[in-house]
Amino acid sequence: MRPPESTHLRRSMPMFIRSISQRPRHFILVRGFTLLEMLVVLVIIGLLAGLVGPRLFSKVDQSKVTAATTQAKMLRGSVESLRLDIGRYPTAEEGLGLLNKAPADPALAARWRGPYLDGALPEDPWAHPYQYAVPGADSQPFALYSLGSDGKRGGQGDAADLGVLPASQ
Repeated sequence: MRPPESTHLRRSMPMFIRSISQRPRHFILVRGFTLLEMLVVLVIIGLLAGLVGPRLFSKVDQSKVTAATTQAKMLRGSVESLRLDIGRYPTAEEGLGLLNKAPADPALAARWRGPYLDGALPEDPWAHPYQYAVPGADSQPFALYSLGSDGKRGGQGDAADLGVLPASQ
């Protein structure tokens, strides 16, 4: 015979809990996925990754090219601002470091209004430093460019040089 409290508890339990608790344990089945079902799902995921993955990675490569072009333009604007202040472009020896550090010449240092960048000199999206050379191609006063994904002169696609290129050698 049960105590009166358990009868009270039994009546206050929701119907679905009472029906589960009244069944014998060997009738409660835990259903999961079969090995075959899991393999089918993994094959479908693999096919989707094989079809969609290369398209996504090509977009990542293209976005790095766009970022490098934009950064080169931003650096070019900073070099032009520096020229307006000190009256000349940085020499090949001074390079882009002149954008963050005043020149050693006291006459130029007095006119230098830098730093011309909000932080350190950025690297290109492939973690290579931007290149600076004097003179540039096509009668440009300087060259400011990224070597692309391969880090070497020349190249095709995302390995091509980007920016204001140097004179042909």
